[in-house]
Amino acid sequence: MTSGTGQQSPRPGATSGDVNHRDAPTIVIAAAMFSLYVIWGSTYLAIQIAVDGFPPLYMAAIRQLAAGAILYAVMRLRGAPAPTRAQWRGGLIVGTLLIAGGNGGVSLAERSVDSSFAAIVVASMPLWIAVIGLYYGSKPTRRELVGLFVGFTGVVVLNLGHPISGDPVAFVAIIASPILWAWGSILSTRVELPRGPMASAVQMLCGGVVLVVLGAAFGEHFTAPPSAKAIVALAYLVGFGSLIAFSAYGFLLRTVRPAVATSYAYVNPIVAIVLGVAFANESVSPRAFAATGLTLGGVFLLARRRR
Repeated sequence: MTSGTGQQSPRPGATSGDVNHRDAPTIVIAAAMFSLYVIWGSTYLAIQIAVDGFPPLYMAAIRQLAAGAILYAVMRLRGAPAPTRAQWRGGLIVGTLLIAGGNGGVSLAERSVDSSFAAIVVASMPLWIAVIGLYYGSKPTRRELVGLFVGFTGVVVLNLGHPISGDPVAFVAIIASPILWAWGSILSTRVELPRGPMASAVQMLCGGVVLVVLGAAFGEHFTAPPSAKAIVALAYLVGFGSLIAFSAYGFLLRTVRPAVATSYAYVNPIVAIVLGVAFANESVSPRAFAATGLTLGGVFLLARRRR
């Protein structure tokens, strides 16, 4: 993602090949984009199913620790060097924001909100990247200011009168989730991380540990054995949502323009809405459709300017 200037900043120790999309085969980039568009769009429904059987923060912790451990073991077997202390520290910073804050926040919120609602709110993430970019010296153009106004209007419209207001924890979690994800994405190009997929493994492991701590702090516990449906949903999140899609996201952050890496924000809400209506009997109000159009319109104005 971007630091707000429309350019990725190489992390310490990175080479030009780490951030130059021309060095990666087009088919690999296309496959990574497809995984973000479709898989991440479907994970909102999978999370909704999984939190019916697991405490939300512990569910997210199991998901990330399992995926991180598998990816770490695979990379070590393939000869990747063990991360240094500085790289673990960078992974802890980014993993806390991306994994614990971003992903954990969505999991916590989906106890009380529909998967489609969560996806629309999270679609505001590129807007927050532009806002946080101000801290790093980016000055928005007039078009970007219009995009921010339109996009945030969509977020406000979506939250007006929504039953999420009855659950303050869910409200804070879903609003904070895209903010923390945006901040973590920016810092992922500014802190020291391992090269390649090992960076994703370190972030998932560190974020998973933080989620365990948060789950204990919130007093989460298992009240009954999870259902088979919840276990299958969790397995899907581990294999597809984290191992494949999150690794693809890390690859795209290193290899393509920020506008391309964040373009999944256009598609995920549409996928989530279709799946929520088809398989979870969710309903989408006219307000939600209007909010979706405003939010994605603002994201489009920002991305068009950066391209």
